[in-house]
Amino acid sequence: MLWVPITIAAAAVQTLRFMLQRQLRGAGLSTGGATFARFAFAAPLAAALAGVLAGGSLPLPGPRFWAFAVVGGVAQIVATFCTVALFHARNFAVGIGFTKTETVLVAAFSALVLAEPVTPAALVAIATGVAGVLLLTRAEGAGRPSVLNRATLLGLAAGALFGLSAVGYRGATQELLPAGFLVRAAVALACVTAFQTVAMAIWLRLAEPGEVTRVLAAWRRTLPVGITGMLGSLGWFAAFALQNAAYVRALGQVEVVFTILASWLVFRERLTARELAGIALVVASLLMLVLALR
Repeated sequence: MLWVPITIAAAAVQTLRFMLQRQLRGAGLSTGGATFARFAFAAPLAAALAGVLAGGSLPLPGPRFWAFAVVGGVAQIVATFCTVALFHARNFAVGIGFTKTETVLVAAFSALVLAEPVTPAALVAIATGVAGVLLLTRAEGAGRPSVLNRATLLGLAAGALFGLSAVGYRGATQELLPAGFLVRAAVALACVTAFQTVAMAIWLRLAEPGEVTRVLAAWRRTLPVGITGMLGSLGWFAAFALQNAAYVRALGQVEVVFTILASWLVFRERLTARELAGIALVVASLLMLVLALR
């Protein structure tokens, strides 16, 4: 059950990274630039870590590894942009809620792509967690929206793509067997972040000339984002190397609880009864999931 504390730690570090990334708005960077900063500074750190952990026995990635890694990397980038686009869409809270269908979609993708189905008890736990997250992401006083709207489509797209990226990363780490789980995680992370850095650098060069230079010039503010991003991603990849991606992402929903608690403790925002109920459901789902897999 080593994957359990690793996943919880990854969710905690990712929450910290999101808090740091929000502050990049004051650095004059675009959304693409702030996203690029996460990969640009994480890539060399991940490569160095992979070299240290692997030593002289670095696993040689094959074609199937690169297929999983590239699909996962592209899916994560596009999913991130879909999520950012939700900020400019109507029914934002509804769209964000639909991104949380990721855990259910990961379960489906895992069964179809990796032949790793989840147990009925784990499915109940995942459904309970999704219900809790939907409570946490629903705006106060939000009415019943129309099902077909831009926010819904963006949310579903983001959820599906985040789910696909998780399955891709799980598949990539499995292609590096029989190396140890931490070595597999570090090598997969190094390869994925290197690919994402190059891909985003090319995209920014074409779509936002000068943004890459601005990111590098603001390195004092962007470096912490890269470090926390690398550490959080290492935790996710290590968990994927140890366990079914559906279980990892389901347990990773604790990140939403961390975010709510951070807003309460750091920003002194009051918790509503709805948020408390959502937290209770998410925590219950995590306990159910861990007990189902014992």
